[in-house]
Amino acid sequence: MRRTVDLIYFNAGGGHRAAAQALQEVIQNQGWPWDVRLVNLFEVLDSKGLFRKVTGAAPEAYYNQRLARGWTMGLAQELKLLQRLVRFFHPSLVTRLRQHWSEHEAPDLVVSLIPNFNRALYDSVQAQLPGVPYATVLTDLADFPPHFWIEPGQRQHIVCGTPRALAQARAAGYADDQLSLTSGMLLRPSFYRPPMADRTIARQALGLHPTRPTGIVMFGGHGSMQMLRIAQDLRDRQLIFLCGHNHALAERLRALNPGAPHAVVGFTQAVAQHLQLADYFIGKPGPGSLSEALQQGLPVITGSGAGTMPQERYNAEWVKENGVGLVLPSLRCIAPAVADMEARLPHFQARVKQFDNRAIFEVPEIFARLMERAVVPARPAQSWLVPA
Repeated sequence: MRRTVDLIYFNAGGGHRAAAQALQEVIQNQGWPWDVRLVNLFEVLDSKGLFRKVTGAAPEAYYNQRLARGWTMGLAQELKLLQRLVRFFHPSLVTRLRQHWSEHEAPDLVVSLIPNFNRALYDSVQAQLPGVPYATVLTDLADFPPHFWIEPGQRQHIVCGTPRALAQARAAGYADDQLSLTSGMLLRPSFYRPPMADRTIARQALGLHPTRPTGIVMFGGHGSMQMLRIAQDLRDRQLIFLCGHNHALAERLRALNPGAPHAVVGFTQAVAQHLQLADYFIGKPGPGSLSEALQQGLPVITGSGAGTMPQERYNAEWVKENGVGLVLPSLRCIAPAVADMEARLPHFQARVKQFDNRAIFEVPEIFARLMERAVVPARPAQSWLVPA
C-alpha cells in the first residue's frame, strides 16, 4: 500500500528546503512505497500571494537579504518579535492550515523541517487529521528555546541530530518513545558519493595550484559581504569562494588582484565537488555548511559573536567541543587562524575523520516506524534512539 508523506519547509536560508529535497531524493532512491509531497509553508499561509503584492517580495526574501548583507546585534530581538507575531496569529494560522489539509488528500505522516511554526502545524494536524502522526526533524544542531523548534506537551515525535538536542527534548517533557537520535544533520545524497580520485585537474581548471593548501569560503546560498573582507585579508592564501546567488559579491571578488589564486564560483549544485577541492572551510556556523564541510573531510574556521544568529551560537561551541576546527570571536581576525589551521592540518583532519553522519539514510527508517505505529496502535511502544 502506497503512503503519502508531507514534508513542510520554507525557503528562508535554503537549508530547510535542501533538507526536504534530500529526504525526497533518498526516499525515492531507497524504494520506499511513499509519495512525498514538499509543502512550502508560506505558500500555504499566503496562497494568493498577498504579501508579495504588498511588499514586492516573498516572505523569505527579507531573511535572505539579511543573510547576504550580514546580521546585526538586533537579531535576538527580531527573533522574539517573530515568535510573538506567530503566537498572536496562532488561531488564524491553524485555521488556514486546517483548510489546506481539508483541500488535499490526507497524508499518512506530516513532518516539519522548520522552526517557529510547530505549535500551529501540530494543532492543525491534530484537529484536521486525527490519528495522523506528526514529527519534527531539527535541521539545527540544537534548539533555541522557548518556542523555536521544540514545543512542550505535544504528542509528536522529535528527531534530533545531536545529544544536546535530545537532552533539550527530554527536558521539554518528551519520553524516549517520542524521540530519535540520528548521527548528524540531513545532507543531500550527493555528499555521500565517492570522492574524486585526483584533485589536480579540477583545481587547475579553476586556476588553482594543484598542491597548494586551499581554503573554501562559503556563507550559504546567498553569500555574504563578509567574504569580500576575507578575500582582502587572505590575499596570499589560495582560496575558493562559493558566492551562491550573490552576483554582486562575485563580481567584486573577481575584480580583486590577490597575491595567490582565488577562484570565484557563482551558484552551483556541485557544492560537494567544490568542497573536495579544498583542505579547510571558512564560513558562518550554519548547521548545513558545517555538516557539509565535515562530510567532505574539511576542518572548519568559523566565528561566533554578536552578529551570529542566536540558533547557531551552539554550533560554534560544538566545533570547539569536538575539536574539528577553530572558532574566532570575529572573522575579522582570520589571517592568524588560517596560518594556524594550515600548520596543524593533519591534526584537525584526523579529528574530522571520527565523524560518520548517516542521518539522511536513518530518518526514512524512523518515518516507516511512525507510520507502522499509527496503523497498528496496539503495538507496544518502542524506543527508537539511534546511537550517534
